[in-house]
Amino acid sequence: MNTEDTSLPEGKQATLRMVPMPADTNALGNIFGGWIMSQVDIAASIAAIREARGRVVTVAVNSFEFKHPVFVGDVVSFYADVAAVGRTSLTVVVECFSERLVQGEHKVVRVTKATLTFVAVDENGRPRPVASAA
Repeated sequence: MNTEDTSLPEGKQATLRMVPMPADTNALGNIFGGWIMSQVDIAASIAAIREARGRVVTVAVNSFEFKHPVFVGDVVSFYADVAAVGRTSLTVVVECFSERLVQGEHKVVRVTKATLTFVAVDENGRPRPVASAA
């Protein structure tokens, strides 16, 4: 399999970094796509919360692209960036990279890219203006 060797984004700090465990695998031994989706949602929400300066809820997964599998023991890094801010909504793009040992060599593979939309909400769960846009 072509692993599309790459490198981690320079000058950026990962929003979230995880190591998947055997309990996170499917019957084929790869990490469940749902596990990756959950981590992407968490990373995206961190970026959205920071930008909105408060509580947000996920309202849409606009796109989700799996490029390569993730394996037990990979160090999986999630980089989340706010791509757009509306009055109450935020669009966040997340890129996911796996660092793994392949035949004794350190490899970095971009495994996932996703775009999610969030809405800033108040303490009653009602939409509120995004603080940074106010």
